[in-house]
Amino acid sequence: MATINILIADDHPIVRRGLEYIAQNARDINVCGEAENGFSALEKVREADPDVLVLDMAMPDISGMDVLKQLRSEGNTVPVLILSGGQEEQYAVRALKAGASGYLSKESVETELIKAIRSVGSGRKYIGLKTAERIAESFSSTEGENPHSYLSDRELDVMLQLARGFKIREIAAKLNLSSTTVSTYRSRLLKKMDASSNAELTLYAIRHRLL
Repeated sequence: MATINILIADDHPIVRRGLEYIAQNARDINVCGEAENGFSALEKVREADPDVLVLDMAMPDISGMDVLKQLRSEGNTVPVLILSGGQEEQYAVRALKAGASGYLSKESVETELIKAIRSVGSGRKYIGLKTAERIAESFSSTEGENPHSYLSDRELDVMLQLARGFKIREIAAKLNLSSTTVSTYRSRLLKKMDASSNAELTLYAIRHRLL
């Protein structure tokens, strides 16, 4: 059986250790490197040329989605397995459309990580069972009418950060944007969401299980 060399990108050392422990219990999987943020992930993918990039969606500098898009814009076709720590199933579809090979909730890592790595490493797609169930549940005859369905990836990022209570300057730092740019996104998405305050965004996000 061929060895699958993986690069693990997550900003929490304990999580990286846990993922490495699980992965290396499989004889056909080898951890060839790790990255603690998005920029480091880009650099190390270029250097190490792994067979699979296991990538956290929420990174402190640039998001996992932005890392994925940057790699694809460079023509890099490394299979990317996205890990998400929240119930943000709406990101799964967006990530797959952006070029991800798989999407797995961190709550399912212990039971599904090995299977997911082997799947994307062999050229197939993989969506974690719980994520697939949530996606199925989220679809209804009125799903297309939900305002958040029409937000861009960046607008959705900003909306969820606002809904979590983060301030403009904090969001700017997290998303590597200027405060002016974040304010512009906020104004645009408030209009699209027909909302007048951050509190309304929070209520909407809770009702639609976006947090």
